Amino acid sequence: MGLAKLAEEFWNWRLATAPDSSDDLPRVERPAGWLPDWSAAAIAERRTVLAELTGRHAALELSDEPVTVQVDGRLLGSALAKVHWELELIRGWQRDPGFYVQQSLGAVYVTLLAPPPFDEVRAASISALLRHVPLVLEQAMANLAEHASAPFARSAVRQLDETAGSLEAAMTALLPFLPAEYAAELPAATRVAADAVAAYRDWLSERLPSLGDAEPVGPDALAFYLHKVALLPYSARQLREMGRQEWHRAVAAETVLRTRFRDVPSPSLPADARAHVERQHRDELAVREFADGRGLLGQPEWLRHYRFAPCPPYLAPLAWLGVCDDLTGPSRRDEDALRYVPDPAPDLPYFEQAAAFDSRTAIVHEGVHAQQVAFGWRHDNPARRWFYDSVPNEGIAFYYEELMWQAGLFDGAPAGAIFVANAMRLRALRVEVDIALALGELSIEETAARLAADVPLDDETAWDEAVFFAGFPGQALSYQIGKLQIHDLLSTAVRVLGDDFDMKAFHDRLWREGNVPLALQRWEYLGLRDHLDAADRLAGGIAAPGDRKAD
Repeated sequence: MGLAKLAEEFWNWRLATAPDSSDDLPRVERPAGWLPDWSAAAIAERRTVLAELTGRHAALELSDEPVTVQVDGRLLGSALAKVHWELELIRGWQRDPGFYVQQSLGAVYVTLLAPPPFDEVRAASISALLRHVPLVLEQAMANLAEHASAPFARSAVRQLDETAGSLEAAMTALLPFLPAEYAAELPAATRVAADAVAAYRDWLSERLPSLGDAEPVGPDALAFYLHKVALLPYSARQLREMGRQEWHRAVAAETVLRTRFRDVPSPSLPADARAHVERQHRDELAVREFADGRGLLGQPEWLRHYRFAPCPPYLAPLAWLGVCDDLTGPSRRDEDALRYVPDPAPDLPYFEQAAAFDSRTAIVHEGVHAQQVAFGWRHDNPARRWFYDSVPNEGIAFYYEELMWQAGLFDGAPAGAIFVANAMRLRALRVEVDIALALGELSIEETAARLAADVPLDDETAWDEAVFFAGFPGQALSYQIGKLQIHDLLSTAVRVLGDDFDMKAFHDRLWREGNVPLALQRWEYLGLRDHLDAADRLAGGIAAPGDRKAD
């Protein structure tokens, strides 16, 4: 069986077994009738399939194949390593009670993100997922009983306390949108789920005094992620130095802008969500015209839009479960991507507040995700249509923020320009706290305090980021390090290609290949294996997928 068939088999399996996430990029379209399963048997089956796929992948002989095929082989190796990372190293399914909030309620939330209508198939899925919540949380208690970490448990209890009643409120608001048959039975299904969540919360609270501190993943596991999954050519020590250097640059840039615009009043907020949406729709078209007209990024006619929309009443109560957007999916690739927004207010959280004042701050980051995945879903090579890991995708979005700032998009918009610089500060600091969390040098509480003080972030956003990054080491650093890898790729391409270098063509290719780790892009695009070889050297004798810690 060849590489292409093995990759297809892997992704068919992955779409059914990947964990749900509060992040938007990892979301996948599930098979018909899918329900989450984290039973002991399902976890054992995951391990068996991973070992079998890994063995077959290792047996492939690709050294005489064209570079494009070899890149696909390394890409599949990265994907297999990612599953091993999730299953055996960070082990959210064993350590983190919040993981199961996502696997239960998060699965319901994802079904609500696409706009109406709610046909019978979709309504049936919502009902089935609600009634499945008790089983998922029973599996959670079995898996967590001997392994749960106190900081993660405290975070989950806090989250469930703060959002008590949100499921009932959301499902009550959903009733008018459902077919009559499903509307009639939704309250009972909701009660089944809500009671199970309350019992789970009580179980966690009772066990908290006996739980130990969170064990950091440690340097070896972090190195596995950096060099086997993300294929980064930098050690953790180098990453810290890179992050600190970028921190200084970001603080300097922001200080210059704040001094330059110190006498400029803040812009006015839109009157309400509807006005906010109308403004964003105009801004999105203008950003596309700017990018294409300046020779920065192509905007083909088929490329769908990234639109703000008022947050529906059935979604707003559950927005705490994840990024409140709908990037669509391969089967809906031509539909516009939607970001659901609340009424503008000066006290909104960090990113929402910035977008309320200037929607382009979201268009040049989240809107980039919407475009990049749409390019990816149309890739001629099926293996490259999927999200693998955060570094290239988040690197592209963060890179685009600064690119558009440098190109003049925010000229005449001081608030937007200052936010871009402040967000550069945040992404640089994320590198430091990400590594410190992974090595046990910072607690979740200390990380939240650091983010709140040094960016500064509002307390809600700081806490959410600290908890999320503690559970998913390597994700926080992906923005900054991905951007720096792109800068390296760009400058190297300018040197290697000389007069043949074209900025728009460079970016069009980068977006199209945006799911591929940048070390692999560098090899395929420029014929340079230096970053990949460095990653392999740093990986050294790190255990391969299929090895695992004792339970």
